[in-house]
Amino acid sequence: MKVVAFNGSPREQGNTYFALLMVAKELEKNGIDVEIVHVGNKLIRGCLACGGCVRNKNEQCVIPGDDVNQWIQKIKEADGVLLGSPVHFAAMGSTMKSFLDRAFYVASVNGGLFRHKVGASVVAVRRSGGIPTFDQLNNYITYAEMLMPTSNYWNVIHGRAAGEVDKDDEGKQIMSVLGKNMAWLMKLVENGKDVVEEPSSERKIYTSFVR
Repeated sequence: MKVVAFNGSPREQGNTYFALLMVAKELEKNGIDVEIVHVGNKLIRGCLACGGCVRNKNEQCVIPGDDVNQWIQKIKEADGVLLGSPVHFAAMGSTMKSFLDRAFYVASVNGGLFRHKVGASVVAVRRSGGIPTFDQLNNYITYAEMLMPTSNYWNVIHGRAAGEVDKDDEGKQIMSVLGKNMAWLMKLVENGKDVVEEPSSERKIYTSFVR
């Protein structure tokens, strides 16, 4: 089994990276491969609401020149996904949001490419804004009908300078417990595929409350 982890920090080896490593350590102990992809330092344009992915239905965003389509396929091929972001003005990094907006919308209009994969989010923060950012990341996982493991607290770890999160003992435990629970859930899903019938996908109903 494999997990692909996305580092939404501009810093390749900042605290978001170290948080992902803590979760990855537990996954790898359980025989699960982990690949960390650095998103936060890339030039990624936001969704244009052009509807190209809806018309084409080829599992691709029509915006050229970046790696979003490659990353969509990485998620499709993986068994689990980790979304990691620092906190910028009490929100996720803007590059990470641009990537997730496009990737998860493409997935949704192409038959639910990420449906029933195991997905979790982690946040690295200096002081405040960790919970709002955590909620934002989880919105993508929920929308995609993914399966979300939990830890013993919200998945937020604290530190300012790179590597400083190693001093946050509670945060480190949160990441460790998350990794163990994620590995367990992934094994349950893998071993249950031929035992428990998967619920069928339903066509989404869109309702406008404007009358």
